[in-house]
Amino acid sequence: MPKQTTEVDRLVGVRITALRKAKGLSQTALGNAVGVTFQQVQKYEKGQNRVGAGRLREIARLLEVPVSAFFEDQAGGETGDDNVFGFLSAQGAIELLRAYVQIEDEQLRREVLTIVRSAARLGRHAAAVNGEDSAAAE
Repeated sequence: MPKQTTEVDRLVGVRITALRKAKGLSQTALGNAVGVTFQQVQKYEKGQNRVGAGRLREIARLLEVPVSAFFEDQAGGETGDDNVFGFLSAQGAIELLRAYVQIEDEQLRREVLTIVRSAARLGRHAAAVNGEDSAAAE
């Protein structure tokens, strides 16, 4: 019987996705660099296929992170970075972050952050008024 993928495989995939996008790499570019098709990269990122140790090491090298960035911390619990990886997987999050860090004026950065926070509050309020789950609206 073939081995089943696990929650760890899904976690590794989520982190590969976030780090790949943060580097501005396509699935095709990452696949070409490590010798697999973009479809295989998709399967890794969805946690449908396990990433072998050697290939994961190569992916880490290309993304300029330690292999440990793809796993839980040594204490056995999830790291605080899990929320970051979840946030980065949201549609447009990487683009928003890239644009934000390009703003050199600190006051303007604070004002942009205020606008984004206000938009989030409005979205939660609208979802509550419409009877939607506020977590799903974010």
